[in-house]
Amino acid sequence: MSATEFDAIVLGAGAAGLMCAATAGQRGKRVLLLDHADAPGKKILISGGGRCNFTNVNTQADRFLSANPHFAKSALARYTPSDIIALVDLHGIAHHEKTLGQLFCDGSARQIVAMLLEECAKGGVDVRVGQPVGAVTQNDGRFTVRFGDQDFAAPALVIATGGPSIPQMGATGFAYDLARQFGLKVVEPRPALVPLTLGGDDVLFRSLSGIAAPVEARAGKAAFREAALFTHKGLSGPAILQVSSYWRHGEPVTIDFLPDAPQGWLTDAKRSRPRATLRAALGAQLPDRLAETLADRLALPGELGALTDRKLADAETRLGRWMFRPNGTEGFAKAEVTIGGIATAGLSSQTMMAKSTQNLYAIGEAVDVTGWLGGYNFQWAWASGHAAGQAL
Repeated sequence: MSATEFDAIVLGAGAAGLMCAATAGQRGKRVLLLDHADAPGKKILISGGGRCNFTNVNTQADRFLSANPHFAKSALARYTPSDIIALVDLHGIAHHEKTLGQLFCDGSARQIVAMLLEECAKGGVDVRVGQPVGAVTQNDGRFTVRFGDQDFAAPALVIATGGPSIPQMGATGFAYDLARQFGLKVVEPRPALVPLTLGGDDVLFRSLSGIAAPVEARAGKAAFREAALFTHKGLSGPAILQVSSYWRHGEPVTIDFLPDAPQGWLTDAKRSRPRATLRAALGAQLPDRLAETLADRLALPGELGALTDRKLADAETRLGRWMFRPNGTEGFAKAEVTIGGIATAGLSSQTMMAKSTQNLYAIGEAVDVTGWLGGYNFQWAWASGHAAGQAL
């Protein structure tokens, strides 16, 4: 059976693949978009609590992690938050800005998927889903893809199948296997934007499951001021998810439980409320159960007035640099994205095309570019998908 011919085949109908296919299709290319899932954009639908945090107005290249921190600059500069906002507005999708520049749909993430499919339809993109992607081969400058029991061929192929995060949604490491097949290197993938697990002495904090507080969390040189959430397994919440991308096994995570407290606040409390306990002083600024646990661990019983300034200063220092030693993460099952992926050294930052294989492209989460929490990974999907779609 002869293969059905297209100008380009895009593997993966997620954010990056849909953007790439729509962009190329509207440039007059005959594009086939394939996905093994039973519907396009399944990860988009669950993002942002079902409202899709589709970009971040503060997008800059330094908000992305990669072995090459400069790689993302070109694509991000050529398709900006303003561009995706204009597209969302064109489709009449109401949206709002939450904290830290995050943009969400007022309604549903389904509106974003519908928008992308409509853009694909404008470009005449052939969207096919619900079949396994089988063998992918290249001969005489032509890629052939087996999809279900059919063969499709094109001179250009785009890898947009994402990473292995959220496997229950059908995510796999297919992109890496395919990249290696064509001689591209892969930076070891690991879970990112993922809750951390606690063991050892830190297990006591699991009893605080459900308690959240605004903190500054730090891993290595990275620091984020947002909420931390204690869970029955360890630590989560935006601040923890952010530092998880920078955390390496065996390293500590440091938390400042009172990032807005002025230096010397405990000794000031001693002078103004000498009969108060440390637990009471902490309880005035933190949730009760957290205050109680921290006070117990600091082991400074009695009234503040009976404690030396030195002991209070030491307690203050520890509260500002409370060290946890996570014993792991909750893995790809709970990770919002994957860090690592197809090595950028083998790709053009202008077009996303492989340097060693003509007309083979890799975009989105499949590539070793990972954004912060808060719409950055969607912006990378739009930008990298647009770059490849313009080059096809």
